[in-house]
Amino acid sequence: MFSEIIKNVKSNTPLVHNITNYVTVNDCANILLACGGSPIMADDIDEVEEITSICNALVINIGTLNSRTVESMLKAGKKANELNIPVILDPVGAGASKFRTDTAFRLLKAVKFAVIRGNMSEIKTVGKDSTSGTRGVDASVDDTITEENIDETVKYINSLSERLSAVVAVTGAIDIVADGTRAYVIRNGHPFMSKISGTGCMLSSIIGAFCGVNKDNFSGATAAAVCAMGLCGELAYEKMKKNDDGTSSLKCHLIDFMSKIDAEMLKEGAKIEIR
Repeated sequence: MFSEIIKNVKSNTPLVHNITNYVTVNDCANILLACGGSPIMADDIDEVEEITSICNALVINIGTLNSRTVESMLKAGKKANELNIPVILDPVGAGASKFRTDTAFRLLKAVKFAVIRGNMSEIKTVGKDSTSGTRGVDASVDDTITEENIDETVKYINSLSERLSAVVAVTGAIDIVADGTRAYVIRNGHPFMSKISGTGCMLSSIIGAFCGVNKDNFSGATAAAVCAMGLCGELAYEKMKKNDDGTSSLKCHLIDFMSKIDAEMLKEGAKIEIR
């Protein structure tokens, strides 16, 4: 299903401009290298347009906002739109504070995003359907995607995708990627991935790499990235458990497996359905 998408990433080494948060910036750089991409991190307003101009994709992550970088995000996003470079938004913690929420809405108004990825609470905030459920950067328990509410959730995310004119990716116990007409339901991953910081941020960067060289199929590229990250998390947990390692090793194993992922591994390990 995703062989051509993976091949495009491995053979083209997409350069991804990340305006991201300082908690996970190193992890995002390393996971991009591992998946076959190339990272560049730049957030000064005097260079973001130039940097974006030479890249295949731009990833905007609001995890550690400040007033200076918000302006840089807006400027880089507009330049990416001008050059038809895909922009990915990770609205980390949207709904947790007025500043974060207002910034997410400013970005959505000023920049056209190819993909918006977040947990369910963040996505509901972005969709103006809730502003009170986010637990810091974690989703509210009330927003957990389950087998019982998945049909309703797929319908909602498809509707939101159409309304925002962007692929919407919601990650959690069950992941959903929707483009307004169809949805990928993905059951890869492991609960232990929540024990390390940055897995969501890393995924958003990977989505940037996958979309940057698959511009004709943002929804498929996003689903492939989500599957790959989840599968690598499963394999990393198995290795951690086998070696009696701890959570810091899980992050290392995760990056290791991402460096090994290929079309055949993804074909065999993907747990995905299309609705």
